[in-house]
Amino acid sequence: MRSWRRSLQGLPLIFLVLALWEGVCLLGWVNPKVLPAPHAVATRWWEYLAPPQPYDPDAGSRLDWLLSGELVQDAAGSLYRVLAGFVVGAALAVPLGLLMGASERAYRLCNPLLQILRPIPPIAYIPLSILWFGLGNAPAIFLIAIGAFFPVLMNTVAGVRAVDGIFLRAARNLGAGRATIFRRVMLPAAMPYILTGMRVGIGTAFIVVIVAEMIAVNNGLGFRILEAREYFWSDKIIAGMLSIGLIGLAIDQAMSRINTHLLRWHRGLDQ
Repeated sequence: MRSWRRSLQGLPLIFLVLALWEGVCLLGWVNPKVLPAPHAVATRWWEYLAPPQPYDPDAGSRLDWLLSGELVQDAAGSLYRVLAGFVVGAALAVPLGLLMGASERAYRLCNPLLQILRPIPPIAYIPLSILWFGLGNAPAIFLIAIGAFFPVLMNTVAGVRAVDGIFLRAARNLGAGRATIFRRVMLPAAMPYILTGMRVGIGTAFIVVIVAEMIAVNNGLGFRILEAREYFWSDKIIAGMLSIGLIGLAIDQAMSRINTHLLRWHRGLDQ
């Protein structure tokens, strides 16, 4: 609840920006085709969200009707790809990061290759992903997995390698074996880094999904923005961008709550 109250403290600035934006548009200082007014964007956003047909009880339930809007369908498609790609990327990154952080030999073996691959942006893999997987969800999930993989991996490695040597020596002096030290000392100490990497990784996944949808799939928020650009629907482009921002804010807040819950034992963490 406290995190939501903190987020609401920024509402006055949002309203100020909207008021300035509306004023600039009403004064005619900008071309409405280039920068539509907030009320025009809100109207288009509502049309984007609303179901395409009036409610018909014989056609299905009211919930199905409410979920039939174009925005809901596009958001659901994008969110599915983000979560699927993030899970794949994180599931590969966390075990490898733990291994590289705990074993100097594994670190020396894997780090050079990973440092060569890490600067390559996921967008550069688009031609290969289409050649390997064709069109549809598979190439998008592949690109998202790459985008999420490296933030999670590097934070996991850093977290394990940053464990204070005093804790390790104390555990050894108490008779703890290597497996026990890893499970009871290194993994808990690295958990804040791992969760931070996941929070960054899912944000990166949302960036990548928009680019992937503009090329490899025929639905989703990224595809709809590209479609709106073709028809010069500036209001729909901005409506799609704001939808991405709102979904991203909700995901970040959820990740923050999960981090707070899992790290409630961590000294100094705000509750």
